[in-house]
Amino acid sequence: MNDPRKPMFWRDSRMPYVELRVVGDGRKVCYAPHSHSQWSLGAIVEGNSTFVYRDNQYKVSAGTLVIMNPEWIHACNPIDNQPWGYLMLYIDTNWLTNLRYEIGLLDTPCWQDISTAILSSPEWYAGYCRVAECLLRTDSELLEKQTVVVEYLTALMFELADQEVVSQPKPPDNLQVLAAYLKEHAIEEVSLDTLCEISGYSPGHLIRTFKHYFGFTPHAYLINYRIQRGQHELKQGIPIAETAFNTGFADQPHFQRTFKKLLAATPKQYRQSLLNQQIDTTGGE
Repeated sequence: MNDPRKPMFWRDSRMPYVELRVVGDGRKVCYAPHSHSQWSLGAIVEGNSTFVYRDNQYKVSAGTLVIMNPEWIHACNPIDNQPWGYLMLYIDTNWLTNLRYEIGLLDTPCWQDISTAILSSPEWYAGYCRVAECLLRTDSELLEKQTVVVEYLTALMFELADQEVVSQPKPPDNLQVLAAYLKEHAIEEVSLDTLCEISGYSPGHLIRTFKHYFGFTPHAYLINYRIQRGQHELKQGIPIAETAFNTGFADQPHFQRTFKKLLAATPKQYRQSLLNQQIDTTGGE
């Protein structure tokens, strides 16, 4: 039987655009602020938690959906050691962009952020749980899983399309160049002097301005990106030690500590998918 205190992940190589995380007892699951390259949709199935999303903070409880745009900083943590369980869908951004474009919600196949952060509708929550249950059932056929995912997300995208479009301030060109530099040199040791030379800013001004536009300091941005790369490699089956080296960490223990700090799961837990396991998604006994 699965230990409900340990985070678990469902993946299927035939559906690379969707990943599901299951946490049955999240009282010991604590996140540092982080972001994902995917669009994320979570369901609180038990208890209460605090959802920090950019500059806002929400108290969310069972029956609530939380929505996270790609690369938006967030953290969701339990309140006073109260019971807390959740499901989290990670949807590939390019795949979801194409879905929204093909159904006529985007004029061009370019990602557009969604303004809604919280969805409290029982209907959408129940639909979410049905999707998760289908993905986790061992007797669900591939076509059934693909269908429920596309049907639910298509309907949800139409529901959210009436919301006001989010307009975020675009970083200056020099900061966009700097962010690209950090990604390109992610496995190297990067100095603040070099970043100042590239951006033309003083150290203090650079850190403040970069954080204003990206939500991270340059160093935190670099670490977050390394962990994103680490997730990708682990999903490909690359050994943990090799992934640590490939993503620029000094050693495997450093990679493991950082991975768990940001994602509240160890690299080993993340590698283990739930393709052939069945889990109760109701949050009950």
